[in-house]
Amino acid sequence: MYSMKLSSIQTVEVLRSAGEPSRLRILALLAREELAVLELCRVLDQSQPRVSRHLKLLADAGLVERFPDGAWVFYRLTGSGRCAELAAQILAAIDPADPVLQRDGERLQTVWAERADAAGEYFARNAARWDEIRSLYVSDADVEAAIMTAAGHGPFRRLVDLGSGTGRMLTLLGPHADAALGLDLSQQMLNLARKRVIEAGLARCELRHGDIFATRLSSESADLVVVHQVLHYLADPAAAVKEAARIVAGSGKLIIIDFAPHRLEFLREQHQHRRLGFPDVEMSRWLAEAGLRNVRVAELPPTDQAGLTVKIWTAERGQERQRSAA
Repeated sequence: MYSMKLSSIQTVEVLRSAGEPSRLRILALLAREELAVLELCRVLDQSQPRVSRHLKLLADAGLVERFPDGAWVFYRLTGSGRCAELAAQILAAIDPADPVLQRDGERLQTVWAERADAAGEYFARNAARWDEIRSLYVSDADVEAAIMTAAGHGPFRRLVDLGSGTGRMLTLLGPHADAALGLDLSQQMLNLARKRVIEAGLARCELRHGDIFATRLSSESADLVVVHQVLHYLADPAAAVKEAARIVAGSGKLIIIDFAPHRLEFLREQHQHRRLGFPDVEMSRWLAEAGLRNVRVAELPPTDQAGLTVKIWTAERGQERQRSAA
């Protein structure tokens, strides 16, 4: 793919921006995942004004992207273009055993562990009333009808539900699948999902402890993959989309259900939401980068002004369509 070249002056500016110890540390951290300003402050052990200044210089140089999310601001490495290529080359030149970067990595691991502990406690505490909590935001009946429309009535050879929660997607779509698999990291959620699946009489439905970022499932092994109200909890939703897309078979589809952008900060403060919804342009880019095509979007507005808009993104592998058009 053709990449527009930078002028000599632009190249010098990019290198000058990266050529400072704290800014180089920031680039190395953002290569791991998107991070909020206060998280970077904690890892770097620097004040917010100082870190914000470094981030502004990196953003002005095109090395990082800034995106607000409610009251928070997140940063990530620029995804494509010549600046992204330069950032990759700069980071590749650094010794991974560098003691400063290793220390930063250890501090980031502490942040990850605290996030995981908080999320685990939340899900364990709320597992029994999970459907009740979810119903506070939007009508389940309307969402589920839209999901069925997006999925079609099958039959599906294999259904995979990533982040199964209490198993509602399995009981909704499982009757139309020859085999179904649900993955979740919470044992409390899995126990509730198993009970629900048994009560629904779904004999060929397996519940498994698993990580959405590393499912260990075979590539292109499911003709329907569902990610229902999961991405807003994740530190790296783009990586989860990529892993979900990897599982989609050549003629299959991926369905993602989540929220449109909103500003209900209490969901972050009280319910462990990391991202306050996703814009269509961001989701469409992730799906395209993961190799999926024919993205379609359904929107379900809230029943009152204080509610949340639910979005359903559907995308396909598209291989058969591409071959037939060739």
